Amino acid sequence: MSWFLFALICVFGWGLADLFYKKSSDESDRWSHLKLAVWVGLVMGAVSLIALPFSESSLGGTSLFENAVKYLPASLGYIISMVIGYAGLRYLELSVVSPVQNASGALSMIVMLIFFMVTGRIGDFWEEFSWLDVAGTLIIITGVIWLAVVEQQLSRRETLQLEQSLSLSEREARRAENRKYRFGALALLFPILYCLFDTIGTAADGIILDEETGLGLGEIDVLVLYGLTFLAAGIAAYIFLWIRTGKPYNPFARSEWPKAAASVAEEFGQIFYIFAMSREPVLAAPMVASYCIVSVLFSHLFLKERLDRKQYICVALVIAGIVLLGISEGLAEAAV
Repeated sequence: MSWFLFALICVFGWGLADLFYKKSSDESDRWSHLKLAVWVGLVMGAVSLIALPFSESSLGGTSLFENAVKYLPASLGYIISMVIGYAGLRYLELSVVSPVQNASGALSMIVMLIFFMVTGRIGDFWEEFSWLDVAGTLIIITGVIWLAVVEQQLSRRETLQLEQSLSLSEREARRAENRKYRFGALALLFPILYCLFDTIGTAADGIILDEETGLGLGEIDVLVLYGLTFLAAGIAAYIFLWIRTGKPYNPFARSEWPKAAASVAEEFGQIFYIFAMSREPVLAAPMVASYCIVSVLFSHLFLKERLDRKQYICVALVIAGIVLLGISEGLAEAAV
């Protein structure tokens, strides 16, 4: 299976996960982001333990500890960005969140290109890329960032319309009671930090998984190492919740099922993401970042959210870019 199909499946999985993340984020629950971290840690840890016997470390290769040290920059970058993203879901409409977060796909591509230029591999990449690859990637990046800007504009418009319908006293009372307004300025930090750490994680993944100049880690090794690291983070989050709330968190309560669904979809996408990045990291990174398009479409289909005309144009742009990458991949395979 080609990198393109792996990336396409990842986009679907993470788009579905994003839908359930939205349903899982409770504005009134200050610990919802840590509860999500517990669930993701449980699912990723379980998959890692299942895959562990098939990793190169278990088959006589480098020790698991040495591989964990190699992969630590990527795993920490992802885990920190994801937990920050979970926390930021409560404040999205008050900050320019989506444009900054979705820029991580483009930024990580730039970081990887710089790395491969320094290591002398940039020539090999340009030989592999066609004009369809370049055009498709640029169209995807444009569509993703434009969609994020449009969503932010729509969110601000809805907030303004709601406030205009309230009296001055009602407006002030609403702002005093609503944590989103009280911490609105702080919310600006979430997208910036998310983009920073996600860029680190994605770029590190592309460098570590590259078949030519990578650090020698196989896809199963990466799946195991990332999952075990997230399991440790989930356990730490569980202990922290227990200490702060004074009672153990029950992740298996019926009300927590959206978190479970989000975690399963997240891991499903993660598996295919690893294989996509190991084959074509520079092209896969911005394409995978387009999973927000699937999230928007799922929100329209399942949450009955209406889409603006500009949102449809953005979706069409990203789909067109993905089609161009698919055509380029098909032509490349046919030429072999």
